[in-house]
Amino acid sequence: QVQLVESGGGLVQAGGSLRLSCAASGRTFSSYTMGWFRQAPGKEREFVAAISGSGAIIYYADSVKGRFSISRDKAKTTVYLQMNSLKPEDTALYYCAARTLGITILQTEYNYWGQGTQVTVSS
Repeated sequence: QVQLVESGGGLVQAGGSLRLSCAASGRTFSSYTMGWFRQAPGKEREFVAAISGSGAIIYYADSVKGRFSISRDKAKTTVYLQMNSLKPEDTALYYCAARTLGITILQTEYNYWGQGTQVTVSS
């Protein structure tokens, strides 16, 4: 029904930047909430950022606030995550997710998930 494919991950030195993209295919709606989550080895998956269908509401995890920026192309149902001032602690597999209803940070509320893209930050 809906497919989400992340891209843009890679290896970067601490202090560097990366931009992740999430491209949607299949049946999608411009009103979908879009979010980013990440999971480091041996740790639980955690919320990173989310943006409402209209783009008017944005949430960030405290750990990335001021460094990461989420944006979307509403018509194409594409979401981006600009990551600046990267730290080794940001190393994780980053997932794009979508839900049909309003914005939330809760993982269980998201309906669709991508396969993830690896971000590795060296010190």
